[in-house]
Amino acid sequence: MKKKQQQHPGGGADSWPHAAPAGGAPAGLGGWKRRVSLLPLLRFSLRDYGFCMATLLVFCLGSLFYQLSGGPPRFLLDLRQYLGNSTYLDDHGPPPSKVLPFPSQVVYNRVGKCGSRTVVLLLRILSEKHGFNLVTSDIHNKTRLTKNEQMELIKNISTAEQPYLFTRHVHFLNFSRFGGDQPVYINIIRDPVSRFLSNYFFRRFGDWRGEQNHMIRTPSMRQEERYLDINECILENYPECSNPRLFYIIPYFCGQHPRCREPGEWALERAKLNVNENFLLVGILEELEDVLLLLERFLPHYFKGVLSIYKDPEHRKLGNMTVTVKKTVPSPEAVQILYQRMRYEYEFYHYVKQQFHLLKRKFGLKSHVSRAPLRPQFFIPTPLETEEPIDDEEQDDEKWLEDIYKR
Repeated sequence: MKKKQQQHPGGGADSWPHAAPAGGAPAGLGGWKRRVSLLPLLRFSLRDYGFCMATLLVFCLGSLFYQLSGGPPRFLLDLRQYLGNSTYLDDHGPPPSKVLPFPSQVVYNRVGKCGSRTVVLLLRILSEKHGFNLVTSDIHNKTRLTKNEQMELIKNISTAEQPYLFTRHVHFLNFSRFGGDQPVYINIIRDPVSRFLSNYFFRRFGDWRGEQNHMIRTPSMRQEERYLDINECILENYPECSNPRLFYIIPYFCGQHPRCREPGEWALERAKLNVNENFLLVGILEELEDVLLLLERFLPHYFKGVLSIYKDPEHRKLGNMTVTVKKTVPSPEAVQILYQRMRYEYEFYHYVKQQFHLLKRKFGLKSHVSRAPLRPQFFIPTPLETEEPIDDEEQDDEKWLEDIYKR
């Protein structure tokens, strides 16, 4: 038989089981004693509850004041944007689609004749060492793309296995414009006149890897063009030595808009804006070791150990083979004309250089390179002397830019 529940004097069921009291005491007396003994504990819980509510009120007021005061420091916001947004559910709930704890999409839209072949050689070694996906392209002489070509390239890049680093000679691509995730951009530039001279002689005579390399890159070049004196090219205003072909570096950062190929303030300012908003680092070739060191700090999953590889004697031997041969220095008069024609390129170069040095100072780095020469005394900023029309989309200014690292 089931035992009946013991009743309190008031007739309610006793929810606290207890043994029968000794000495014939009423059955419910022990339960009442236990209830009375818990009253001090109940009073303590109320005080604790009041303390918790007061603490919560202080926290809410502090949070409100924090938000009204501008929220978290800018540095934390930038770091959060760089590393990717994260929430409690991201960290403790179901794994999100993007689980890598570092930038998993990196694009190096390398500028021609700015140390890109040396960096690509390093990336091939690093990709095998660290296991990231190095994505290259067999297209080396098409930097300007139609809208459909942009969409197709962005689609191909975005579907690559992550983490990846994509590299190609191509002007800046706005992934978000076509609904893609904007990757982390990196790049390297150099003194515009030095870059022009390196390219001028490279397309004619190649580098130390072989005297016949230039025959492969420019097989249709006539002999009189191949041996054209650099001073004559500049002073006589040959197309190769005048605008718009001299307007070369800025479009890599300005983008695919047609105005990005027109030498002027619009393209310059847009290029600066993209550097600030979309590029993790734009380095200076004249300070390549510092560039590699910063890349190793910013993107260790890609560039860890790159400086030691770069300084390795065996790599130095290979790197020296990519130096352009038969370079000569133009006359002071020709150099002055180049400065005048490349005034926007130099304004952009000095802006990037200033930002790069500011970044180095933040990380406590000091330059170990010789001081860059100042502009010549005869340099006087003047408007661009040539205002040639921009070529059609189908025409290509960079047919001589062939990359040796084909897959």
